[in-house]
Amino acid sequence: MTTGKKMRIGIIGSSGRMGQEVHAAAKASGHKIVIELNSKNFSSFLKNKNNAEVDVWVDFSKPNVLEAFLEQASKNPVPIVSGTTGLTSEHMNQLKKYSKKAPVFWSPNMSVGVALVAKMFEVFSFFPEFDFQIDETHHKHKKDKPSGTAIFLQEKLSAVLGKRNLPGPLSIRGGGVFGIHRLQAFSEEEVISIEHVALNRKVFAKGALWAAQWVMQYKSGFFEMKDLFKI
Repeated sequence: MTTGKKMRIGIIGSSGRMGQEVHAAAKASGHKIVIELNSKNFSSFLKNKNNAEVDVWVDFSKPNVLEAFLEQASKNPVPIVSGTTGLTSEHMNQLKKYSKKAPVFWSPNMSVGVALVAKMFEVFSFFPEFDFQIDETHHKHKKDKPSGTAIFLQEKLSAVLGKRNLPGPLSIRGGGVFGIHRLQAFSEEEVISIEHVALNRKVFAKGALWAAQWVMQYKSGFFEMKDLFKI
């Protein structure tokens, strides 16, 4: 994974765990952090309408924070990469509206591995007789349940299998687990298991920076991992 051109980055949700990871990964790659938005200065940003010459925004915040940001930023739009989860259909519509003015890249999981796991699901179109179950485990502080990644994987599997009723994702919360997502496929004779384990949050930060580099080539448009990896 390469980072290419150096970027001037604004971070939304800079005081959170992922915001701090993005900051560290961006600095390590030689990018410049020009503004960091958190609970202390977010209101001031909205009032002053200051984008501080940002090339691209990287967002790991909360749905209500992203909503307020987009309302203000749409007046002077620049590319945005968002990994915020728990978004409603109204929030997604707001992102897509913004994407008509500047490119938006959104994904509930920024890791390359999860994108590849989703691609692997396509093989199950040849084995419709299997039973399927997606489960996910995250740290005890994660609020959305099931996670955005689990929902993404469920939607991918449903698209592969067509019109078929599937059980919803099983969610476990505990300890400090960064993220484990698994698909199990059951037949009468065997079980197939596909699992992705995130070893740290750095993988998500690096993926977000990669997405930021990629999305800046566009003037507008709404993009997801399937566009980045052609899946």
